[in-house]
Formats: sequence, C-alpha cells, structure tokens
Amino acid sequence: MPATGADDVAGSLYIVATPIGNLEDITLRALRILKEVDLIAAEDTRHTRKLLTHYDIPTPLTSYHDYSESAKASVLVETLLAGKNIALVSDAGTPCISDPGYRLVKNAVEGDIPVVPIPGPSTLTALMSVGGLPTDRFAFEGFLPTKKGQRQRALRELCHEKRSIIFYESPHRLLSTLDDLMHIFGDRQVVVGRELTKRFEEILRGPISVVYSAFHNRPVKGEVALVVEGWDGKDRDAPEQSAAELMQELLADGAGLKEAAGAVSEACHISKRDAYALGVKIKAGSRIEHHS
Repeated sequence: MPATGADDVAGSLYIVATPIGNLEDITLRALRILKEVDLIAAEDTRHTRKLLTHYDIPTPLTSYHDYSESAKASVLVETLLAGKNIALVSDAGTPCISDPGYRLVKNAVEGDIPVVPIPGPSTLTALMSVGGLPTDRFAFEGFLPTKKGQRQRALRELCHEKRSIIFYESPHRLLSTLDDLMHIFGDRQVVVGRELTKRFEEILRGPISVVYSAFHNRPVKGEVALVVEGWDGKDRDAPEQSAAELMQELLADGAGLKEAAGAVSEACHISKRDAYALGVKIKAGSRIEHHS
C-alpha cells in the first residue's frame, strides 16, 4: 500500500496508466492506487471523473495540464513532501508519453521523492503490437509539426531512418501527413490506427498510397496513430521537391530567410549561399524556374 506520509516521510508519486478507450483495460493495481492515494492530478478533471465514477473511486481531483504544468508542479511537489501520495493520470494512456508530466516527475526525482510506475495502456505499444511492421527497434516521434513546411522538413530528417517510425496525428491532418510521407518517403508500408480499443476501432495496413485512398473520400474522426516502415537502404522512388518549392513553403509558413536557407541547403544539397539567394529572389517576387 502507499506510504501514509507520517513522521515527515515524503509521499510517493504514482504514474498511472489509464485506458485509451475501453474502460475495461485498466489494471487492478491502477484501480487500487487510484483509491488509496490522497490526490489524483489529472490532465482533464472532467474526463478523469468519468473513469472514477465508473469504478466508484471517491479520491479528490486536481488539474495538471500543459498550461498549468510549470506552476502546478511545484505545488504538487510540496504536497508530496508533506507526506501525501499523488497519482498522476493523463486523459488516456500513460502519462508523460506526449502528455503532461515530465516537469512534475523531474521535480519529484530532484526532491528525492519516490516515483512509481503503474504501467498499462498506451497507444504507442497498442499499435506497434498489431501493426505487422518490425518491432525489435522503433523510433517514436510523437506529434509532427502542424505547419506543412516544418512537417516536411521533419520528415526529410527521418527519411533514412531504418527503424519503424511511429507518429501521433490529429484526424484533420492525417491526409496531409500521408501525402507528405508519400512525397518524401516513397510508397512504403504504413499502418494507421484510429480509435484504438474503442467501439469504432479501425486499423488499416498497406502502401501509403492505398491507405491514403481509403481515407480520401470520407471524414476522419477520433484519435489517430501511424507506423511507417523504416528505410530499407535503397534509393527511394519518391519525387523530390525542388529547392524553390521548399523555399516557398517555408517562407509561406513564416520561417525567416536565414532559417529557410539553412533548411533548403540541407534538404536539397545546395550551398547555403545559393539557397539564401533563391530565397531573396522569391521574396522579391521574381519568377523562379523549378527544376526537379
């Protein structure tokens, strides 16, 4: 059982994984800890209250999310140092995995407060386990940048990654991301998981072009994750974007000329001087001839 916190002994911080969809996926240990701690720090108290109500858990809740993380972490650490036990939960899955919690865990460790993992559901491991792509080594990239130019630059840096790569993505950006992957990675194998463990769970596997087509003519709803096949060491068939096209996209996304020139130089294998000159011409509105 959690420590009582008596005699000035610090309490424990429990990192508790909660269901990513199906409420039956919570572990018996997680339920016990959520009942026994003094306080539950939740990313969204309204969301977590539904889980607690379902399992008749009366433990008090406090909010802990991205916008309050810096200030709230120190408050919670003081509570832990006073001998209280706290469970940290996110909206779904394992806290700290593309969710708030890093700062609280870091501060607790620095304060010699016990930090205890209560493992369980995670979208990351759920999709990797059923994807059918290599799982002995993989790279988790979390969420890609929302702006197209920045997202494409991030993908270019990963196009020669030999491990399977897993991303989280919002449903309204899925098609754009698949299109960028096709353009930069070539038509590799991909696995897209939507609404994992929920009523309308959907898992699609196949070449990027096929999966893109499957989603193209219908709305995409719910939580989405995707795993992309790693680079096989061979030259890819994806059409390269010209330096001018990339420069235009980066500038349109708000990148500074120097920053954009550096990115274009690296991605398109031209000198920074030439890339900068290209950017100057584009910003001046000159007509640039595109070469693939």
